Amino acid sequence: MVHLWVRAEQRQNEERVGLTPAGATALIAKGFQVTVEESPVRALPLQPYLDVGCTRAAYASWPDAPPDAIIFGLKELPEDGTPLPHRHILFGHAYKGQPDGPALLARFKAGGGTLYDLESLVDERGRRVAAFGYWAGFAGAGVSVKAWAAQDAGGICAPVARYADKTAMIAALAQELNGRRPTALIIGALGRVGTGAADLCEALGLRVTRWDMAETASGGPFPEVLAHDLFFNCILARPGCPVFVPADAGTMDRQLRVIGDIACDPGSAYNPVPVYDRATSWAAPVVRVHDAPPLDVMAIDNLPSLLPIEASEDFAAQLLPHLLALDDLEHGVWGRAQAEYTRFTR
Repeated sequence: MVHLWVRAEQRQNEERVGLTPAGATALIAKGFQVTVEESPVRALPLQPYLDVGCTRAAYASWPDAPPDAIIFGLKELPEDGTPLPHRHILFGHAYKGQPDGPALLARFKAGGGTLYDLESLVDERGRRVAAFGYWAGFAGAGVSVKAWAAQDAGGICAPVARYADKTAMIAALAQELNGRRPTALIIGALGRVGTGAADLCEALGLRVTRWDMAETASGGPFPEVLAHDLFFNCILARPGCPVFVPADAGTMDRQLRVIGDIACDPGSAYNPVPVYDRATSWAAPVVRVHDAPPLDVMAIDNLPSLLPIEASEDFAAQLLPHLLALDDLEHGVWGRAQAEYTRFTR
């Protein structure tokens, strides 16, 4: 019998969950056992999970889960160096040259466990089967607009906190803009992330230029980026990705004032926005990389958590058909994810 153990997220400002009570109902109906840890912050309360037949577990008790349990979370595990003997489903961020990747993989190798990286759950064509991209784009554009409004008023972006829903976010941003309408350029506009960013901009009445692969095929950097108030990077960095904003962009003649690096991969060798070197946070949403005129970069790496209920429900609906296939780990998306893990740890 498959035993899925939904762990509580231990990262600050992380309220999302990848399984809803309705999804748990479907898993239990198939004969799976579902355990859900207590959490002081999860966007969805525990009681509805218990009402449909899930088992309660103490907060952060997953290291003591039965050996055959599959541990399911979203964000990274505590970085304590301990070996990992279980099978884990999470966003590992371990395969694109990120600095923390080798240590995580070494922990799995030492413990004999397996990483099923949510970024590696792909269909036969290599497309991700579940992603938070839309809500990352929506929220990332929102924080970037907030940063532009603060900068235009002579300040810098204040700390951010989760919004009740997207309607509340749009209303708050409209008030902060107070009738101002910056221009925006999106690269990756046809993908999930870019679509979310464009929808946020349209909801605020902003003028948006949408670019995708056809517009960036010539290489880069692109002076058109510098001719907009806002730039949103919404593409997954890969080998051969062109540079969109050069490292010395701050010193150039530009209208650009805020970069929303929604893809947020400053540690990658393929980063197409090499004007900054670290992720930002809810407490400090932007890093100012140049003054006179200012240039701020927004690079928060858990943006969908700003809208945790909508983001959780959307992602969980995408992932559920594949969770229902956990009784066949050797094939399909799980088999491909395990092959990717094996390739990096052999």
